[in-house]
Amino acid sequence: MHTQHSPAHAETPSPTRIRISWPAAHLTATLDDTPTTRALAKALPLSSTAHTWGEEVYFDTGVAVSRETAARQVVEPGTVAFWTDGDALALPYGPTPISRGDECRLASPCNVLGILDGDPRLLATVRNGDPIRVELVHE
Repeated sequence: MHTQHSPAHAETPSPTRIRISWPAAHLTATLDDTPTTRALAKALPLSSTAHTWGEEVYFDTGVAVSRETAARQVVEPGTVAFWTDGDALALPYGPTPISRGDECRLASPCNVLGILDGDPRLLATVRNGDPIRVELVHE
């Protein structure tokens, strides 16, 4: 099989992987190639302060982007979302104060960047005010 000059292969960027660390643990995430992911990747590594809102962790990134057309307010647990109203990453792992039932309902529609690798319930170990760090994972 001849694959050296396959343009389809050359144009497919490898997924962006990030590590999110806090005092009790860390998780990695695989992000899709979106304008928001590219803007966030340029700002990494970054350090911030964690905030909790129900079963969601969010923190300021200092990155300002526009809401994408595919932005969603209700997402699956473990979704890596970007809250454009607050320039923040939002990491839901269960219901928030405005959820209906067990859904993960974000404060407003967020850009969906990707998914956490591993158990999103690990985010329950993040405490409000914890230092949080996000960096690129280089394989």
